[in-house]
Amino acid sequence: MGAIKREWPREDVAARILAGESLVVYNGLLLRIPQAWLNAHPGGSLAILHFVGRDATDEIDAYHSDETMRIIKAYAIGTVESSHHGWEPLVPPIMSGWVRKVSSDGSLAWHNEATAIPSPSSLSSEILLVEKDSTLLYHHHGPSLSDLIPPPTNLSLKVQSQHSMAYRELHKRIINAGLYKTRYITGYGPEVARYILLAASSAYAYTNNWLITSAVCLGLLWHQLVFTVHDLGHMGVTHDWAVDRLIAIFLADFIGGLSVGWWVDNHNVHHLVTNHPSHDPDIEHLPFLAISTAFFSSLWSSYYKRTMVFNRFSAFFISLQHNLFYILLGFGRFNLYANAYGFLIRKAFDTRRARGGRWSWWLEIIGVVFFWCWFGAVLKGCGSWGNALIYLMVSHVVTSPLHVQIVLSHFSMSTADLGPTESFPHRQLRTTTDVICPPYLSFLHGGLHLQVTHHLFPRLPRHNLSEASVLVKQFAKEQGLVYAEFGFIRGNGEVLSVLKGVADQARIVGMVADNEIREAMGRKDS
Repeated sequence: MGAIKREWPREDVAARILAGESLVVYNGLLLRIPQAWLNAHPGGSLAILHFVGRDATDEIDAYHSDETMRIIKAYAIGTVESSHHGWEPLVPPIMSGWVRKVSSDGSLAWHNEATAIPSPSSLSSEILLVEKDSTLLYHHHGPSLSDLIPPPTNLSLKVQSQHSMAYRELHKRIINAGLYKTRYITGYGPEVARYILLAASSAYAYTNNWLITSAVCLGLLWHQLVFTVHDLGHMGVTHDWAVDRLIAIFLADFIGGLSVGWWVDNHNVHHLVTNHPSHDPDIEHLPFLAISTAFFSSLWSSYYKRTMVFNRFSAFFISLQHNLFYILLGFGRFNLYANAYGFLIRKAFDTRRARGGRWSWWLEIIGVVFFWCWFGAVLKGCGSWGNALIYLMVSHVVTSPLHVQIVLSHFSMSTADLGPTESFPHRQLRTTTDVICPPYLSFLHGGLHLQVTHHLFPRLPRHNLSEASVLVKQFAKEQGLVYAEFGFIRGNGEVLSVLKGVADQARIVGMVADNEIREAMGRKDS
């Protein structure tokens, strides 16, 4: 769509975005992402759409191998006209509620799926989304230039650019230190031995009718396998997409009954827009949990494509969330099933599947069916419905520490959106925390208690995170950034404190709503 230009000024980039093109800045180059690749991107289309009009250099480098980088540069249509402090970002259309959809005539057209609202916080740069008011008439057929202009921000583009440049130097140090090399023997050797021991223990206990012991060992096996599936989803083991995906499907789908395809699609978005109430699926848990009063506005989720309704029902549950927290997490694996199978069902009707999507989708379907065949046989062999139910619940609840760990890394951190000016390292350090853990217990966290370093370098093999975190802490100190870390007990306390704070506000909202109803009924009676 147009001839290649040597240098693109900001206003021309904005005009092309408004015309429907997906343009991303990478290392001074302007990349035009064709619709075919947007549909087929292994990390999901949202991973790209959240960076339209922005400089995504750090994110692209962090998430892609050298082989992929050579492909990416083929999409360059020129360079961009930047200030001395780098590219002045635009707001991606999806951030203000605009997406491209197939219209009735088969062509792509702009669709307004949500409405941007003023931030309920004092941070004027924040953009939150609520469901579009269908009663409003729109006199234009797409976003306007005003939708692409970022709101005022307290962040300095100069300072954020400095953080970004320092991060790139840090990345070079990580690479030169050989920390992208997988430790197959010393790293995964003990992991595999642990998996075999847990599987054998579960099988031995089952054959001796020690059902609870067997269920505990099986739950621990699932708990531990998730960490390796996580590595494979990030291409952090063999660093080959096809090989890592095959192993991941075997572990996640055939043994665990989950979908690694869903997890990658979900998790990549979480990494890129961490803790954003309208965009990060990992903090969108209404009606049962809310870590920010922003959710009281019934926000629109750009990932789930639905309104997260805050009503009297959700206000009641949120008011109790600090008391129900661990009970809810105990059932976390069932929620994973629901999300995973919903994703696979949606993909069955998606003709634009990601690279390798056809064979990997079918393999996942076969894997899930295989899982419920063998696990169903295990439950049937328990001898009675009561025993089967106990086995089911124990094996699933045992995996709940995994969910506790995940929320510890983010629930107590900032949920504010500081706008597209914020650099990649600044956002990750602001929204993520480590869980302090002695080395001999790190296997309980799968080595992923070092979430700050993982979020900065997601493809880094987790057995190298400890060594890399030393360099990251030095980087944070030099850049004047906070490297957050809590002990396990303190971390739980911080999360419960956040949940209670929001719960108290929800209780007040509920009381106000009840008073308004009573007053309205009183006026009606009079």
